[in-house]
Order: sequence, then C-alpha cells, then structure tokens
Amino acid sequence: MAQRYVRVKYRQGQIFYGLLQLNRSVAVFDAPPWMGGQLTTLELEPDTYQFLSPCLPSKIVAVGKNYRAHAAEMGGSVPEEPLLFLKPPTTVIADGQSIFYPPQSERVDYEGELALIIGETAKNCTIAQARSKIWGYTVANDVTARDLQRKDSQWTRAKGFDSFCPLGPWIVRELSIGAKLMTFLNGEVEPRQSAYLSDMVFAPDVLVSYISQVMTLLPGDVILTGTPEGIGPMAIGDTVRVEIEGIGVLENPVIAGESLPPVVTKNISETIVTEDQIP
Repeated sequence: MAQRYVRVKYRQGQIFYGLLQLNRSVAVFDAPPWMGGQLTTLELEPDTYQFLSPCLPSKIVAVGKNYRAHAAEMGGSVPEEPLLFLKPPTTVIADGQSIFYPPQSERVDYEGELALIIGETAKNCTIAQARSKIWGYTVANDVTARDLQRKDSQWTRAKGFDSFCPLGPWIVRELSIGAKLMTFLNGEVEPRQSAYLSDMVFAPDVLVSYISQVMTLLPGDVILTGTPEGIGPMAIGDTVRVEIEGIGVLENPVIAGESLPPVVTKNISETIVTEDQIP
C-alpha cells in the first residue's frame, strides 16, 4: 500500500501534517512534507484527530475538457491547448465535509477528477522539468453550478462557491497512469463516471509545464486535471463519492447552502510543531 500523507486536526485544535499508519495513528511532520518537513517523535492515536483537506493551496488551477468524451458531452471539441480556469482556496473542503448547494443555482453537478499537488516552485518549466514538480496526487470533485456556468460569460461564479472543491482524503506519491477514476451517487453500484487516467488528452506533466508558463506554481498548489464524461446533477440530501485506484475514496454529502461554511485560514502549527504542542 502506498504511503498516505494527511493533514489532520487534533482534538485540542492543533493542525498537523503527518503520515497515516496502518493502525490509523498519524506520525507527525514538523512542516508540510513538500516543504521539507521531517518526521518528529509525535504520534497521534486513532480517534484523537479528524481528517482535513490534505493541503491548503494558494491557488487551484483547473483544466476543462481534458477528456475527449467529456468535451463531446459538453457540446464541443477538445481545445488545441489546455483550457484553464481558477477556483479560490475557499472552495476547499475535506473528505466527509458537506458540499453547500447555493440558493443561486438550480443545477449543481459533480465532476470527479485527479488532483496534482505541486512540491516546489515551478516557473517556465519544460515537460521534463515539470515531472519533478509534481509532489503527489489526491482525489478531487470540481463541483460546478452548471446553470450559472452557462449563464455567465466566464466560470468564476459557477466554480467558485465555498465548498466547491472537495479534496482528499490524503496524498500519495506514486500513481499508475492506468488507474481508473469512478464517481458514484448515493451508493449506487454502477458509477456515473468511469474512465482511465490515461484517457486524458493532456498528461499531468504537460499540464504543469503549460501552466508554469502562465503563472508561477507554488508548493502546495493544486491542479485539477479535468473530468471524464458522465457529469450530472446532485440534489440536496445526495452523497457523491469519487474513487481513484491507488489513492482512495472521497465522499461528501450535499446540503442546503443558506449558511456557508467558515472560511479556511492557515494555522502556525501547520508549519512548525514542537513536542509541547500535544498535551
């Protein structure tokens, strides 16, 4: 089993990066591992923490129409170059947290995706250089208010509501390009989406290289690599589950969005921890 890198909230409120053990304890790093964090002597016992999103990116760069069949179902062709858009960091939620269905929308869709985690600053990278900039991989759901996407002349509102980027449950360092991505709704046996990562038009290293020539990518930033065909609506009360072989399962319920979740902010204990931080 691949090592699973997590970000967790301890019962006393401290936030830590760590390595999930087979017995579900968490070995704590002194900083995010992609920032050179090293394992400490601290270990969190099972049932003393909750999973958070595995990183807090400065930005989320997403790619549209990166699977041919999805481009066709959206009524278009594959772009000649990657089609980019941004999601704000406040869209990020963790596995198990709720997707808030905004009252402004009458159709909110799931979009299961592979997410890349950037490990070091990337600017004007070649494709060969870009491979080393990818630190790891996690599961994502690029939640989209489809009616607002069609209505607006750009996608910021449709893609940018708080809670519209579930990530997790953890990060792995290695992943087979032949892995399968599947999206399920309400525990159904048959997936709504099913595709191999190898079906992408633009591979992960190509995307990192292309984006790095537009904007500087920073450690911890996230790239959403696009969704396959089979997108569809979610309703309040639904639960959506995205699975990627070799990573894990990301599952989130959908609830009414009259009251939005709190804004996520960084905590100093994410970058520096000492043994006296845990009672």
